Amino acid sequence: MRTFRNRTTVLAAATTAALALTLTACGDNGSGTRSEGVADSSATTAASTSGSGKDAGSEKAADDAAVTGTKGSTGTAQPAGAAKGSGGSGTTGGTSDKAAVALCTAKGLNITAERQDGPPYTHLTLSAKNTSGASCEMKEYPHIHFLDNARGIVPPVAKSKPQAPVILEPGQSAYVAVRMSEGGRKEITETVKEFTVTLKANGGGTVVVKSPAAEGLAVNPQKWATGYWTTELRNGADEF
Repeated sequence: MRTFRNRTTVLAAATTAALALTLTACGDNGSGTRSEGVADSSATTAASTSGSGKDAGSEKAADDAAVTGTKGSTGTAQPAGAAKGSGGSGTTGGTSDKAAVALCTAKGLNITAERQDGPPYTHLTLSAKNTSGASCEMKEYPHIHFLDNARGIVPPVAKSKPQAPVILEPGQSAYVAVRMSEGGRKEITETVKEFTVTLKANGGGTVVVKSPAAEGLAVNPQKWATGYWTTELRNGADEF
């Protein structure tokens, strides 16, 4: 009986040793997980981590590029020189190219009067020559006082108003047609030997103009009228 038990014990020990060797050779750590699987899992984790970092970096670079592109489109990220060249220089150039022309003043003009031909002499022409040496603008119509100020100014005729600004170059003249009366026999007129012309719209002062006739001009406050300043008298528009 003792011999049988010893053999059984030896056989069991031998079986256990063989089983241990088999498990070691297969890489089993006894917990059901292979030892090489742990290494593989670590490698997979490392690879996954590396891949995630690359993707994140790519996404960040793409995001940065998108943000840069957006800034560029709105102009906030463009170089200062480029922005200035595209907008600032054009505005500056436009301003210098279109400098405002000064208004004509009485000091820079030589204003004279001439009677228009043909009896009865019911009209005269005012001429204003630019003697200032620089370009200037004549605005609206002359404020003419033939008689005392209580009689008021000679009213303007709307159809005589020009469409474009009247710019006088040095030596150039502007003209105005003025009706003094209708020349009727029963018409009541008054004689004036001088009158005043004020550049009211220009704010340029007043000029005293002498009558072109020694006997003076016959004017009728009920009939007088004036045109607007123009660079030349126009048929139709300046006939009234």
